[in-house]
Amino acid sequence: MIKVKIKKLIQSAVIPEYATDGSACFDLVAVSVEWNQEYGFLEYGTGLSFQVPNGYKGSIVPRSSISKYDLMLTNHRGIIDEDYTGEIKFRFKITGNKDIQEARVYNIGDRIGQMEFEKVYKVASFIEVDSLEETDRGDGGFGSSGR
Repeated sequence: MIKVKIKKLIQSAVIPEYATDGSACFDLVAVSVEWNQEYGFLEYGTGLSFQVPNGYKGSIVPRSSISKYDLMLTNHRGIIDEDYTGEIKFRFKITGNKDIQEARVYNIGDRIGQMEFEKVYKVASFIEVDSLEETDRGDGGFGSSGR
């Protein structure tokens, strides 16, 4: 377990808790929402910022409840670097060719995503080579393993 500093940027921000002892992630709650018409996304603010511990990263991902909404997290998984101390925000695109008025979206006060912290293993150095060791798979990608 690690200790993480958290700052409420607005009074209504909700300090997260794990839902169960077995939860890998904790939920984050929307305290603001803005429609960005130029790029076509909803940006939800959590009103929280974190001091990510040295050697770690934060990751934000959608909750499974997103399947009940006409939303898709724009970057599918957001990485929070240890030197970022700004507000944690989620950007969602509206799916299903719906406009903002008819789309099922999260509201202020809803749990909009989840976050976890992971240890980061940095590469000590990159070693340029002329070839890599051969494997059964080789350069086959995008479902080439047949599994």
